[in-house]
Amino acid sequence: MKQSALRRVWLLLGWLALWGQPALAGVDIRVAVAANFTATLEALAGPYEQASGNRLVISPGATGALYSQIANAAPFDVFLAADELRPRKLVEHGMAVAGTAFVYAQGIPVLWSPDATLIDAEAGVLRQGQFRYLAIAEPRTAPYGAAARSVLEALGLWDSLERRRQLVRGSSVAQTHSQIASGAIELGFVALAQVQTAQGVPGSYWIPPADLYAPLTQGAVLLSGARATAAARHFLRWLQDDAEAAAIIEAAGYRRG
Repeated sequence: MKQSALRRVWLLLGWLALWGQPALAGVDIRVAVAANFTATLEALAGPYEQASGNRLVISPGATGALYSQIANAAPFDVFLAADELRPRKLVEHGMAVAGTAFVYAQGIPVLWSPDATLIDAEAGVLRQGQFRYLAIAEPRTAPYGAAARSVLEALGLWDSLERRRQLVRGSSVAQTHSQIASGAIELGFVALAQVQTAQGVPGSYWIPPADLYAPLTQGAVLLSGARATAAARHFLRWLQDDAEAAAIIEAAGYRRG
């Protein structure tokens, strides 16, 4: 290859890397994703593959658990957390790339039951204690669990529920949703995105006032040592800027960051 042609190739590759376009199509991008966002990411995967030719390999879990895996060198390219704290900590500790973190969604917690008559507009069922168990995600590792605890503390109910052993903690909000959807537990706090459909929310539900919990700002970041760096950068840019991606996220039950 002539020197001038070779120079043009290197310039093109440099431009692609700078702007986050994938140098090659057909690349697998390994995404560690918070449990609450898994179904939404699966809905995004098809349009993204059509737009880029790359594939998302999705690994869901509780944000705290995924953070621990990444800290122990789990082979992921991108982290879509259920909070901003863990992506920020990964950057601070050199395990994620500075300047790549952004808020991709704002989560909305909801008290939900498949029973259409159980939860009223004021969530009176909580104060009246007309249930055997209340399911939440583990507050120490799952942001939606932390939000649920904040809501219950603001209502003055946390201590009494703990004392009566009525709280059932799931390892993630996905497990909590499964416990409620199966009928094993009457009601609990999940993500609105997990229960919202095109026809609305089945069963009964209550959305807590936003001032009862810290905002559920969900952060994304490119991980250090990512194998598919150029493709991963492209995916993050698409997730942040693409109009179709924004519409899918909002329709799923999130606010945009």
